[in-house]
Amino acid sequence: MSTFNNHSFKGEKALIRVDFNVPLDKATLQITDDTRIRAAVPTIKKILSDGGSVILMSHLGRPKGGPEDKYSLKHIVDHLSKTLGVPVQFANDCIGKEAIDKAAALKPGEVLLLENLRFYPEEEKGDKAFAEKLSKLGDIYVNDAFGTAHRAHASTTIVAQFFPTGKKMFGLLMDAEVSSAEKVLRESKKPFVAIIGGAKVSDKILILENLLEKASDIIIGGGMAYTFFKAQGGKIGSSLCEEDRLDVAKNLLKKAVEKGVTIHLPEDSVIADKFAEDAQTSVASSNNIPDGWSGLDIADNARKSFANVILSAKTILWNGPMGVFEMPKFQAGTKAIAEAVAQATEKGAFSLVGGGDSVAAVNKFGFASKISHVSTGGGALLEYFEGKVLPGIAAIQEG
Repeated sequence: MSTFNNHSFKGEKALIRVDFNVPLDKATLQITDDTRIRAAVPTIKKILSDGGSVILMSHLGRPKGGPEDKYSLKHIVDHLSKTLGVPVQFANDCIGKEAIDKAAALKPGEVLLLENLRFYPEEEKGDKAFAEKLSKLGDIYVNDAFGTAHRAHASTTIVAQFFPTGKKMFGLLMDAEVSSAEKVLRESKKPFVAIIGGAKVSDKILILENLLEKASDIIIGGGMAYTFFKAQGGKIGSSLCEEDRLDVAKNLLKKAVEKGVTIHLPEDSVIADKFAEDAQTSVASSNNIPDGWSGLDIADNARKSFANVILSAKTILWNGPMGVFEMPKFQAGTKAIAEAVAQATEKGAFSLVGGGDSVAAVNKFGFASKISHVSTGGGALLEYFEGKVLPGIAAIQEG
């Protein structure tokens, strides 16, 4: 697909779209999680070791109406320099004279980071003239930002129009993301177990519809499970429920039966009398929760039965937690799933974990290194599995 590994960047200036939208501490503006930066390092180092130079462009946060200091990429320069092991130059703009002059003066082995693309509204509008200005900074375009591949922004999609075939390609991270998603979506070995969690059915309708065509088993956990229980006539107390999605849930269950896909709902739940760390807790059948109580995690029986399904899998997709895992009282269910996915992977299954909360969970519980691929793209991965064409991917693949 991509020609990145076979390309020599010697003497070339590579304009790379990275995803350095990293969380910063509000008080100190220090990076609190550098996963996205580390994920881009192999692509950058390959270009530098070939004898090329690198111009990095990214967004950070959601600035409104122009530059804001708290969203300036200057705050990540020191950390990026240490991570790469080379000094990183910074341009206080992403287009304009300073960016042009610094890009033109780059020597092989040097790195330039441009200021936040979203300081210009033209970036999110996919403005062609803005994209053309960016394109003039480099000889070759590399898209390594899977997290923004579902946006037709100037730097992720439109800029590719200004580079001929052979001068635009995916970086190593983007390649790994696309090939891992393809492996699950189009080349999955059966049994294929999809684990879908999170709060709302409405957020996951399209992915569930698409997975009914591909998965052997679908495990449903998190707040969205209670909409399914209520749709079947269960008592769910004060648990999260989308009343306007009860028919959708019924329909999904019916379709699963027709297609021979087994949907697994949590047999029992850890319930709480309020949404708080100091809540009183108990355990109840998920379809018989007392009034005034809410299901906030899956309980022992559900953990065991879900783990057994996962351990039988050859292909696993996990998107969304099993409960409110940010609170220690309600994290055991999500941790049990993470452990089962890691064990199944060790036994030879291919596992893909994506979506902010699932990724946060495998990192938190120390299982990230035991998963086949941990995706950097939340919304992008979700849209990919909904069957949508991602503009950032199409812009490269269309040549």
